[in-house]
Amino acid sequence: MNEQTVLFDLLKEGVSPAHVVKSCEKRLEDAGFEKIAYEKEWNLKAGGRYYVDHHDTTLFAFTIPEDEMKKEEKPAVRIAAAHTDFPCLRIKPSCDVVTNRYAQVNIEVYGGAILNTWLDRPLGVAGRVAVRGNDPFVPEMKYFASEKNLLTIPNLAIHMNREVNKGVELNKQIDMIPVAGLLAEEEKNADYFLSFLAKELSVAKEDILDFELSVYCKEQPEYVGVADDFISSPRLDNLTSCAALVSGILDAERKDGINLIALFDHEEIGSRSKQGAGSILLHDMLLRILAECGAKESAQELLYQSMLLSVDVAHGLHPNQAGKMDITNKPVLGSGFCIKEACSQSYATDCEAIAIIQQICDLKKIPYQKFVNRSDMAGGGTLGSIASALLPVKTVDIGIPLLAMHSARELMGAADQEALTELVTAYFLL
Repeated sequence: MNEQTVLFDLLKEGVSPAHVVKSCEKRLEDAGFEKIAYEKEWNLKAGGRYYVDHHDTTLFAFTIPEDEMKKEEKPAVRIAAAHTDFPCLRIKPSCDVVTNRYAQVNIEVYGGAILNTWLDRPLGVAGRVAVRGNDPFVPEMKYFASEKNLLTIPNLAIHMNREVNKGVELNKQIDMIPVAGLLAEEEKNADYFLSFLAKELSVAKEDILDFELSVYCKEQPEYVGVADDFISSPRLDNLTSCAALVSGILDAERKDGINLIALFDHEEIGSRSKQGAGSILLHDMLLRILAECGAKESAQELLYQSMLLSVDVAHGLHPNQAGKMDITNKPVLGSGFCIKEACSQSYATDCEAIAIIQQICDLKKIPYQKFVNRSDMAGGGTLGSIASALLPVKTVDIGIPLLAMHSARELMGAADQEALTELVTAYFLL
């Protein structure tokens, strides 16, 4: 299947971190991967292909070659990581807000969203809902994604805000509350959102105990440009990377070592969680896999011979704001994925590891560019430096260059998805 088609499918289905994981799980299952649970016995087999769903929003998948169990000298593990979350709005508990007859939903901002891009768009709601179960320690988990355009956040007319084109700071608690509908006079005190959710899930309202629900942009991915040079879509950060990692581990039949992908939640808020790259989970997971493969005694040595690709998006040169880019490193959309470097280690910068990636690209004729921030501008960070602090192995940050990163709708070069997927596949294959 064309990698752009694979990406479009994930962009449409991955409307919350839980839905990203479900969509990726489906691809893995269709390819013969077996689901295992971290809290249960594994019994891994030579030639096995496995995945682990961690708290619904983080996903691991790995492959074991046919002769891996028999080898005395075991090769290092190759790891690639991305994240399933994206900047958005999250619905608060007890979320009903009534202004005259307007039914609104109370939210908080998740991650570093460009707030004004969320105005005047059709918005949906998606995520997971905890429903009362027979055992207090086992609530029933349900997944929800609204089929209709459920919410919108209307702008204030220019007639009431004459300075709007000079720039207006939006207040997260006042200006970003979405409108959900109009209430009849007698409904003003009703739990209208919870009632709606209960009806959609076919459960009693009083049985809904809690939820993790994202407000997401309902617009579809589209090609843009006279020659379809660009893809415009919500959630390119970081579903481009998730799609490439799943394709890479499916397509790369490496014969002499273990491949592993990790799709973490909570990168946009710092990765410091049980589902994030700042947990011990990746380190723990690798030790357990190596022990299952008969390398319990040498697991620590093999661990430190491993390599990690941190795959997240990069900034491309903006044609209207070229001065925001570094003066000698100017990646352009459509010219290949980016290797991201920062001496501050906000991107994991290791010249030996970077040289490995460059040699793979040269060998396979994969286009790549380099990105660094301007020296007078602070950039963002990725899970690479966080994960490699807990798993101190050779690490490289790479990703597709974007424009409008963290907007409700972002822009990428259509050709770059192929380049990224080719690199990940070659990394897992060679």
